[in-house]
Amino acid sequence: MTSGALDTYAAALDAAVDPGSADDWFTRTQDGARHPLGADLRRWCAPADRVDRELLQHCPGAVLDVGCGPGRLVAELARQGRHGAGVDSSAAAVDIARAAGGPVLHRSLFDPVPGEGRWDSVVLADGNIGIGGDPVALLARCGELIAPDGRVVVELSPPGTGRRIARVRLERDGLHGDWFDWALVGTDAAHETAAAADLVVAELWRDGDRWFASLVRLEAAAGDLDLAS
Repeated sequence: MTSGALDTYAAALDAAVDPGSADDWFTRTQDGARHPLGADLRRWCAPADRVDRELLQHCPGAVLDVGCGPGRLVAELARQGRHGAGVDSSAAAVDIARAAGGPVLHRSLFDPVPGEGRWDSVVLADGNIGIGGDPVALLARCGELIAPDGRVVVELSPPGTGRRIARVRLERDGLHGDWFDWALVGTDAAHETAAAADLVVAELWRDGDRWFASLVRLEAAAGDLDLAS
């Protein structure tokens, strides 16, 4: 994201503490479509819910939350007494996460990250597989961060979405941020996207209205994993 896009994201996070203000926010794509953002803002800034906690059960060992935002998953890992950390390029999000007691790095995932090649799990929740608009490059980077037997756990869009790249921005009446690239990856595109990043889908599942996949390195897939079809 550009600095302008990050500033607008910071303003949106500020609005999340006021339910009425949060509902003023939307995402817009360059084709003109506008989508409400208020419910997502409130969820990102709230404590982890049941689906989040179940997601973390699919993330063994030490967990790195990529694009952690306000840090609800990192805070939940700490509450459970587990080792976890977050990384996010938004200073505002990092400040919120740190205030909640989470160990969070303020940097791009493509900058050096402690523990590279040793994380048991890297998680991309809330559609963060879309960060930067290049899911293959993002997954390949996550693959560099995990241990040989580690996994990358991603939240996906519903079946039928395919893989799409869009230009989007955050906005409310009278205010909008810069355009930035974002990707959507549906469950139907999970296998081909993972393969392009030298990863393999080991598991696909649905929990309520959210969809997830667990990806492993190619060499790990040669073991005894029950790979998703």
